[in-house]
Amino acid sequence: MASQSGDSNMDREMILADFQACTGIDNIAEAITLLELNNWDLVAAINGVIPQENGILQSEFSSEASQATMYGPPSHSEATNAAARGAIPPPSSSSSSSSPQSSLASVVCPINPSTRQIVERQPRMLNFRVEYRQSSTDLVLEEGSTVGEIKQILETELGVPVSKMQLKGWKSGDVSDSTVLRSLHLPKNNSLYVLTPDIAPTASTSKNSALQDSLNQNFLLVISHREAQRDYSLNFPGSRTIQEVKRNISDLTNIPVRHQQWEGWPASASDDSMTLALSGISYPCHHLSVCRRSSPANAQEPTEECADVHMISDSEGDDFEDASEFGVDDSEMFGMSSSSCRKTPMMPENSENEVEALTHFTAEFSSRYGETHPMFFIGSLEAASQEAFYGKARDRKLLAIYLHNDDSVLSNVFCSQMMCADSIVSYLSQNFITWAWDVTKEANKARLLTMCTRHFGSVVTQTIRTYETDQFPLLLIVMGKRTSNEVLNVIQGNTTVDELMMRLMGAMEIFSAQQLEDIKDEDEREAREMVKREQDEAYRLSLEADRKKREVQEREEAEQVRLEQMRKEQEEEKEAIRLSLEQALPPEPDEESGEQISKLRIRTPSGEFLERRFLGSCKLQVLLDFVASKGYPFEEFKLLTTFPRRNITQLDPGSTLLEAKLFPQETLFLEAKE
Repeated sequence: MASQSGDSNMDREMILADFQACTGIDNIAEAITLLELNNWDLVAAINGVIPQENGILQSEFSSEASQATMYGPPSHSEATNAAARGAIPPPSSSSSSSSPQSSLASVVCPINPSTRQIVERQPRMLNFRVEYRQSSTDLVLEEGSTVGEIKQILETELGVPVSKMQLKGWKSGDVSDSTVLRSLHLPKNNSLYVLTPDIAPTASTSKNSALQDSLNQNFLLVISHREAQRDYSLNFPGSRTIQEVKRNISDLTNIPVRHQQWEGWPASASDDSMTLALSGISYPCHHLSVCRRSSPANAQEPTEECADVHMISDSEGDDFEDASEFGVDDSEMFGMSSSSCRKTPMMPENSENEVEALTHFTAEFSSRYGETHPMFFIGSLEAASQEAFYGKARDRKLLAIYLHNDDSVLSNVFCSQMMCADSIVSYLSQNFITWAWDVTKEANKARLLTMCTRHFGSVVTQTIRTYETDQFPLLLIVMGKRTSNEVLNVIQGNTTVDELMMRLMGAMEIFSAQQLEDIKDEDEREAREMVKREQDEAYRLSLEADRKKREVQEREEAEQVRLEQMRKEQEEEKEAIRLSLEQALPPEPDEESGEQISKLRIRTPSGEFLERRFLGSCKLQVLLDFVASKGYPFEEFKLLTTFPRRNITQLDPGSTLLEAKLFPQETLFLEAKE
């Protein structure tokens, strides 16, 4: 049993080395995870990674391998050219002396001899889903097959002759039946569809017609790259697959397909080989977001207290005993180091957005010390000052600025026992606006000093600089005044709950006295302003009444002018239309012209008669234009026959007078529409 376990461990080490050499994945933990997902099947793991990263890569391997088998080992220059294209690694100087078989293996993928035969003998299989009308057919073929072979299989499956079949969906455009699939550089999963324009569709093909329409539609995908905070608006045809979209995004964002984490795809889009038309996305626009998926080695975040983690069971421990042979120590292999035992910083270093920094601070404070803590103001120091000092006098509060430093031994005690005490939390919430900042990092401390200089002056900044790390944390109590802001107290971390409460209450007494004076001044000022507002309001109402009278009069006059102008414009427009119709009429035919003549009499609503001759082949539209040229447009009047009563205006204006039975003569009358 021990011998078998040793052999198994050695095999896995060789498979791991071969997998990394073929895929170029340097992260051992990620490579192990991918192999375990495929039960340590080297070929399955390689085929699962390479087609997603670059559909051309594996097909180039196969083509290079086939050429090497037919014509012998490649020359040094040929191998170098292949390496320049990224298809194979550059050859070593000793490769020319090896046999053709070993030379091929070393050029295609520098793998172990025990597994080289598996990779070389295993043909690359391609999966196809072919849609035809209301059905779909799944096919699996070797990449050495031709397009014609696919059609022959579909002829058997669908009952459609090859001569009447058009196979669409190739990303390189239309291809001939003799085209070898390998030359198309296809991914592992593909979606195609069959068109049969020579076969008449039946009623059951309406769904297929809708499918063809959706395949020809263009979908606008608005894709948000969350890390870069950038949106991409991309147009794709409905025949494009989800896999192809992900590859395009990989080119734009430099996030490999296997590392992409998406949000926004509908539940029906479960297969990357599915076309956009069939995926269920919204038309014409669909919103998605993408970010980089966490590395498998770092998927589990370190906790605050580092407990002993049993990474490998006793039975599997020998599998990675010699991981140092790959140049990686055990801690790097599993993404762990001594830094993983440290606490997450209270605030990110060099954070450009103060809101995000304080949101992170509040979340981390709650994580460390519990949910019972002062309600920290989320916003800039300037916004906190505005909230505390510049409202109504009765609503103003003191500003408490809490400065945290993780390097101080007093931080945990001050936070857990003072800042989280119920009495302190309640008193701060009622009487203070509490704003916090972390000065552990020098960059964050420098930014705080800049903000303090801008809002409180250089004296406060210099005061903060004088405090040593062990004197932190600090609680600055700031009161707003008419001309400037004053720091009433600086409370250091080496204090007690009672002393902290007393100093807070002392600051409140000073603030309350100042607040009473401000309230009195504000009330007197508001009383004076109220009298002035009432006087201004009475005067404004008087002016408003006069203005409204003038506006009503002006509106009435303007309305009369507008109506008169509109009436004139309508009359002019009607006259222009009438004249244009009159000029466009064909000349009245002579009775002795020898052609079929229709003589029409039209009685107007006023009792007058309009008489005119028309050719029998003349269109009804000419008759309607003649009536309209006399001031009776068919939008307002109906042209009727006497007996039987027919509405000529409802007939096809393209029909002739002969077809309308208005020959050789007819008496018509006009009637206004209701």
